[in-house]
Amino acid sequence: MRAAVIVFPGSNCDRDLAVAFEQAGADVTMVWHKDTALPEGVDIVGVPGGFSFGDYLRCGAIAANSPICRSLVAHAERGGYALGVCNGFQILTETGLLPGALRRNSGLKYICRTVGLTVETTDTAFTSGYSAKDVINVPIAHHDGNYFVEDAKLAELRDQDRIAFTYTDNPNGSVADIAGVVSRNRRVLGMMPHPERAADSGHGGTDGTAMFRAMLEQFANA
Repeated sequence: MRAAVIVFPGSNCDRDLAVAFEQAGADVTMVWHKDTALPEGVDIVGVPGGFSFGDYLRCGAIAANSPICRSLVAHAERGGYALGVCNGFQILTETGLLPGALRRNSGLKYICRTVGLTVETTDTAFTSGYSAKDVINVPIAHHDGNYFVEDAKLAELRDQDRIAFTYTDNPNGSVADIAGVVSRNRRVLGMMPHPERAADSGHGGTDGTAMFRAMLEQFANA
């Protein structure tokens, strides 16, 4: 598996994401936001967490207009895979690759703790390593993680089995307890919790490891 991890000014989880990919067996290239092209032959693009461009304007809005994001969108539109975590999820919604928006947490406070997630679908390259309704423990660290979509789009996400994860105890007010969603073709995942921070026993948990291994198996069997 060849992975590219995009780095923006203010990214602070790019190395964590790269290490998680590498530990799963991927060949990883770091890509600067001003680059205009992704590495040739890349299988999956990681859009990391952090505070791109200081979270000015709207979280992820400036980053979504970086030169590299035009290549990210083109990659996804031709069927490439992408994983956006936390700020990366915000960026994916700002590019239009995923529906909805991430708003200020309902408690108006930054939240940093480990939460329970229910695996809602295993029919993706990201979640196939779990069983449906598994509960996994994954850290969160966000101020604007309150996922919102209109009722019609929520119904569509449910009908199309595109809700990847829900919170067992909603920390931020997200509609329908949503913690992560996938694109219509199921090849783009955005999620607020940080699986890359749950991929090493030294970090206190390894429930995110199955996600990165599942991605590797997806490309190994392609």
